[in-house]
Amino acid sequence: LAAVAAITMLPSAANAAEFVNGSFETGVPAGSFTTVAGGNGASITGWTVTGSSVDYIGSYWTAQNGSHSIDLNGSAQGGIQQTFDTLAGIQYNVTFWLAGNPDGAPLTKNVLVSATGATNGEFSFNSTGTSKTNMGWSKYTYNFLAAGPSTTLSFASQDAGAFGAALDNVSVAAVPEPATWALMLIGFAGVGFSMRRRSSTVRGVRYA
Repeated sequence: LAAVAAITMLPSAANAAEFVNGSFETGVPAGSFTTVAGGNGASITGWTVTGSSVDYIGSYWTAQNGSHSIDLNGSAQGGIQQTFDTLAGIQYNVTFWLAGNPDGAPLTKNVLVSATGATNGEFSFNSTGTSKTNMGWSKYTYNFLAAGPSTTLSFASQDAGAFGAALDNVSVAAVPEPATWALMLIGFAGVGFSMRRRSSTVRGVRYA
């Protein structure tokens, strides 16, 4: 019964507030790009801007996925964050793609990735030789162990100025997926039930 209760809780806990808009495809019209100030939680669906500001990029350069991306430095150093439901004690895998604004220094763009209650991750991208049509997008991975029923994932520029790291195609997945945990619990429950039935059958045998 405990296993069944846990199984029924897993999907609802995992799906109540899902991670959304990892490729930044939904938001205000970006045009070439539009600068979004810190504290704004409405212009880029699912995300809140932190720090000074970010640039919500449309056609200004080639996105890694779809047609939009983020420059983590708008008029100055900024970042973005999103809060979504997690399962405490479960590990999550975050994949994302970085490039760099090719218009100015520094050549190496630095990003701090963090999640509630987890160790921060520091990532960098060297934009030498890149351009707005050849951004050189590279894939990165960050892992965290969920500390509670919700987690805030954030990406923050570590560079001053207006030419920051470019971010696109963020995805979050439990390791293993909650559905996999449910199947494992079903399996354990089935094995336990089978063993109990076998034990009861053996005890019921009478000998002449």
